[in-house]
Amino acid sequence: MNSDSDLQIAGDILEVQHLLQPAREHPSTVSEFVGLARSIAADRTLWAGLVRYDTTTRWYHRLQTVPPALGAARAGETPLGYEVWLLSWVPGQGSGRHDHGRSAGVLTVLEGELTEHTERGHQALGAGAQRVFAPGYVHEVVNDSLEPAVSLHIYYPGLTEMPMHAAQCAPTAVDVVPA
Repeated sequence: MNSDSDLQIAGDILEVQHLLQPAREHPSTVSEFVGLARSIAADRTLWAGLVRYDTTTRWYHRLQTVPPALGAARAGETPLGYEVWLLSWVPGQGSGRHDHGRSAGVLTVLEGELTEHTERGHQALGAGAQRVFAPGYVHEVVNDSLEPAVSLHIYYPGLTEMPMHAAQCAPTAVDVVPA
């Protein structure tokens, strides 16, 4: 299976503001899910008081679950269910290399900085940054900074599996092993 996301194939939709749609009560397109994530991110009263930091394990909280029957659909479309998750990351915490099964998603950094690692390299994601990914997209998210971070994740349809993958080391010109 190809691990390229729609983002890698079509370019960064998040940089083309006129393509982004305002959030609807129950989104059904990628741009509407991005809009939902942005509206939740902008309303700190929805999430800031819930955040907890745990140095022993990754902390997460399901903010919302919308079953498929309630998801918005246009004529002839199957309604999409979705879930909204809030995650915190203390320095050094990471997700491990994984995909999201049949779910697509939107990752939004709410506070701090996270690093996304893929087979194509790594990308620092600061507060406000968003990533959109298709089913089967393999990545690892890590807090490489010295400050805690908070992120919002929307999975559609709702997350039913998160297969873990063995770490792959990309060949480099010089391998450096930290002491």
